[in-house]
Amino acid sequence: MSNLLLSIEHVSRTYIDSNDNRVDALADVSLTVDDGEFVSIIGPSGCGKTTLLRLIAGLDTPQSGTLTLSGEPITEPDPNRGYVFQQGSLFPWLTVEKNIASGLKARGVYAEEKHHVAEYIELIGLTGFEKSYPHQISGGMAQRVSIARALINRPAALLLDEPMGALDSFTRADLQDKLLELWSRDRTTMVLVTHDVDEALYLSDRIVIMTPRPGKISEILTIELPRPRQRSEAEFLALRGKILQKLHLASARVEPEYAI
Repeated sequence: MSNLLLSIEHVSRTYIDSNDNRVDALADVSLTVDDGEFVSIIGPSGCGKTTLLRLIAGLDTPQSGTLTLSGEPITEPDPNRGYVFQQGSLFPWLTVEKNIASGLKARGVYAEEKHHVAEYIELIGLTGFEKSYPHQISGGMAQRVSIARALINRPAALLLDEPMGALDSFTRADLQDKLLELWSRDRTTMVLVTHDVDEALYLSDRIVIMTPRPGKISEILTIELPRPRQRSEAEFLALRGKILQKLHLASARVEPEYAI
């Protein structure tokens, strides 16, 4: 039986841009995510992927519709929904261990749970870099710290906004494996926004395909490939081609953007 964790019902989000133009970012989006699932959201640039993730995080509010986590309305940020940004958001004046500890301090539980800092440093493979500052470590290492800082609070859901988008291919693959390792360890529900089909296919239980703005869900695919997955296997490549075709169809515009 499924164990529903996150529910998004008929959510729409519109905003006014810097030129006073109305932008319909999301239109009537509905989605459910079970406890322990790994779900990726993919789609063309500007389709509302990050907007949707920010709504789940409580960093933004919809014009209409509802979002709930474990049956409770999402109205503001909460450590129970960890968030990892694309470029990381480490405090440059804090060391690796103090950046990770900042999550505990924000909740007022550092004194009781500070022993977990060393545990998470080991889990993310940064033993020996505890006293290093963000400018002294690589981008991939910095993202590991961001992930550890979010996970140390033991959130019900970890929200990932293209955290590997700026990394080189080798570092990206390494971080993908580390993320899977952490997910397998605790089965923390993870929702990943990505533009990389291979990444979504490698990591996910389900892939949500979105249309161009206004963002809607075009299709949700269940990925039944056994883990660990091999990117070079025929079944993986065939499914990759199928998803790329679906993305192309989802991105096709019914009408031209302008008329002459």
